[in-house]
Parts: sequence; structure tokens; C-alpha cells
Amino acid sequence: MRRNTVNRLLTVLCVEPGAVPYEKSIDPGLESLQSEIGGYIECVYPYDDNVVLIVNEEGKINGMELNRSLCDEDGEIYDIIAGKFLVAGLSEDSFASLDEELIAKYKKLFEYPEVFVRIDGKIRSFRIIPD
Repeated sequence: MRRNTVNRLLTVLCVEPGAVPYEKSIDPGLESLQSEIGGYIECVYPYDDNVVLIVNEEGKINGMELNRSLCDEDGEIYDIIAGKFLVAGLSEDSFASLDEELIAKYKKLFEYPEVFVRIDGKIRSFRIIPD
């Protein structure tokens, strides 16, 4: 007996270099996720919320534009994501759509694009805040 499966769309937050984040509904399949970020996916779990950052595994190696920084509790940069990335929710065994609360939280967190400079041997980020 063949089961009729419905491929539900996934509501994610897209974060692109130099742009404000936006919501998008995408197919949850691997090919679709790879297409969205422009390469092989890597999952990063930097937050306590039930969310994942889906990033391009080779973004830095391939010279993609630096996008947003990841900071520790003291505000120090410990990593920088290169290229477009997605913020998605997590279910018990897969990716899930973000709810409205998480969309609002991560839109605010990644609201402003960043530029990066090296000062005294350390990489610093500066947010680009429009007038």
C-alpha cells in the first residue's frame, strides 16, 4: 500500500549579507535547502532556543561575503557566517517551521547587516543602521 505523503513547506528566516532578514516558505528537502544557501548545508546550534542555523558548509572557503557574527556571552566574536543562511525551527527529528515568536526574536537579533574589520589583530563587527 502506497502512502500519500504531503511535503509541507517550511517557514524559515533568510539572512543575507547586507540585507535585513525576511521570512520565506521553502520546501524542506535537502536539494531545496542547498539551493537556498548555495552549497552543502551545515547545521549550527548557537542558541538555547529550539532553532538551527542552516549555513553553507564551505562559505568561507569559497570566499562568500561575510554576513553575521556569532558572539559569546561577553559579546566576543567566536565565528562569522559567510553567505546567506537560514534560521529554522527544530522538531524531534527534523527541521520545523519557526513560530511567530521565534521569527520576531531572530529578525531582531539579525536585524542589521554587519561589516567586519581587523583592529589590533582582532576582528570586529559594526552594524549598518539605516538613517
